[in-house]
Amino acid sequence: MSDIKEKTIGEIVADDYRAAAVFESYGIDFCCGGNITVEEACQQKSVNTNEVADKLAAILNNQQGTSVDFKSWPLDLLADYIQKKHHRYVEEKTPILKQYLAKVCMAHGDGHPELFKIKEEFDASAGQLAMHMKKEELLLFPFIRKMVQAKSSRQPLPQAPFGNVENPIQNMIHEHDTEGDRFKKISALSDNYSVPADGCNTYMITYAMLKEFEDDLHLHIHLENNILFPKAIELEKEFIEN
Repeated sequence: MSDIKEKTIGEIVADDYRAAAVFESYGIDFCCGGNITVEEACQQKSVNTNEVADKLAAILNNQQGTSVDFKSWPLDLLADYIQKKHHRYVEEKTPILKQYLAKVCMAHGDGHPELFKIKEEFDASAGQLAMHMKKEELLLFPFIRKMVQAKSSRQPLPQAPFGNVENPIQNMIHEHDTEGDRFKKISALSDNYSVPADGCNTYMITYAMLKEFEDDLHLHIHLENNILFPKAIELEKEFIEN
């Protein structure tokens, strides 16, 4: 159990994504805040470390229903998966959510002024995520694919337009933190997506879609921050050291 307490949140979730549910139940951030240990995270949230560690051990020791082992995937495959699944999800859901938020604000905004703030935060996030994903798709992901191809064909490190691969990665992580914080605000403003008594079906659907969007974003950021980015940095170092 002591090993679990000393591991970082990101390492544990990278090993088995089922552990994310445990962290979420205690309000512990496993994607943007995944670089601290379980013990540190529990102290910050004032929760019982042994209790959390026991629940994590029960999941990690149960091999039935083991989640997808993304850590074992080649980096180019993981980059493709993130782009085709998570980037595409954001692109498809954003316009739909914007429409629903506009409708809910019009119908319920007078009685629930927090809806306007939620819409403002989501609109800002949608714009930033669109630019963020394009930078990954046009610059970072292609370079990662080139490194994988170069290693496979025993070629030298490809020249990057941004110098060291850590440069864009640090920028991407900073932007992840910003959007993670933005969705924490949305969650707080919506009382963790709780539909008020006078909420209509559109209200309910809007909050359900926002929650789904946030959950997808958490997995999206986790795959990049805790698996893709560290492995890309390691791969570049292999070229430099050899």
